[in-house]
Amino acid sequence: MAMFTPDENIFSDEYPLRENYQPEQIQERDNELKKYRNALQPVINGAPPKNIFLYGKTGVGKTVATNYLLDHLQEDAGEYGIDLTVIKQPCNNISSSYQVAVNLLNQLRGPDSRVSTTGYPQQDVFNMLYDELDELGGTVLIVLDEIDNIGGNDDILYELPRAESNGYVDDVWPGIIGISNDFTFRDQLSPKVKDTLCEEEIHFPPYDANELTSILGDRAEKAFHDGVLNDEVIPLAAAFSAQDSGSARQGLRLLHKAGELARSNEASTVEEKHIRSAQKELERDQLEDGMRELTTQGHLVLCSVSAFEITEVAPVRTQEIYERYQNYADRISADALGERRIRDHLSELSLHGFLTVAERNDGFHGGSYYEYELNVDLGSVLAVLSEISRLEDIPEMLESAADREGLT
Repeated sequence: MAMFTPDENIFSDEYPLRENYQPEQIQERDNELKKYRNALQPVINGAPPKNIFLYGKTGVGKTVATNYLLDHLQEDAGEYGIDLTVIKQPCNNISSSYQVAVNLLNQLRGPDSRVSTTGYPQQDVFNMLYDELDELGGTVLIVLDEIDNIGGNDDILYELPRAESNGYVDDVWPGIIGISNDFTFRDQLSPKVKDTLCEEEIHFPPYDANELTSILGDRAEKAFHDGVLNDEVIPLAAAFSAQDSGSARQGLRLLHKAGELARSNEASTVEEKHIRSAQKELERDQLEDGMRELTTQGHLVLCSVSAFEITEVAPVRTQEIYERYQNYADRISADALGERRIRDHLSELSLHGFLTVAERNDGFHGGSYYEYELNVDLGSVLAVLSEISRLEDIPEMLESAADREGLT
């Protein structure tokens, strides 16, 4: 008997639930698509492109709408003899204008003539990029997704849109489409960049529960076998997602995870209980990812609180946490921060949901103070900490009953 066989009970095609699936139609975004289409219209008219700035939370349709409209724009441009090139550059691992320019340049040059990511003056890289754009000619739309990652290092957002008017290029009309998950990024831009980049602004608000029900229902129809989903599954997934982030991506993940749970349990239908279990699993995964992304100092503070959790003396005061923290910092030869900075780290861990904090008051003589304890599963914390190579034996020590007495 084969170890792997096609799924005949739950999924008919899992791809429509995946993040990289491009739907044939965009739902619940009519107003945004209309404004976006109008902003792109100059390209078909043979005029210089507008610079467009899209902003909104993750999973609200910015990138999907961009791919959808640009695919149609390229197809229609070919019909009307318009010379159009679209270049897409994700900025999730990019933190400066220099890195954006190098990545764009290397996309245009190909693998045999790439430049290194360091070692060139920024203006030299810009000049090489201008030469490549001139070689392309026509209209070039440059999509910078998650553009907020470059922070205040935004020179390229001023240089590229003005390359033609400033005489840096002769035979090309470059335009920028910037996509940001950060509502405040626009406010951080320098005035000259804001005037250039934000020629057309389109805000994508979070989806509400009804909109998510429509989107999830359409994808579920493609992804699941007929009759597999109980009636309450899609409305519940939509409600969870609307209450949390208004993200279609979150709702699709919930549906996918619920389907996987039903399949692993050899159930014939996906039910409300599978959605609720999926929600808990995804929340745990999200918290674990957040813990992995903490700094070394954040990990040390988390270790310190976990030690008290194991010895069942939590919640615990800042001073006691700080003493434990100093011990752990010394163990891994890390520079110990002052107690005030550790208070900041404790506040940050509380803000992200890893700790709970309670204010206590012992009256006139005792004064007020804060106590902290874990707000996440101890096993999950220890599992994440054990992955951090620099922490060496600390998580192992925390788990060892023989060593616990030395922690107190």
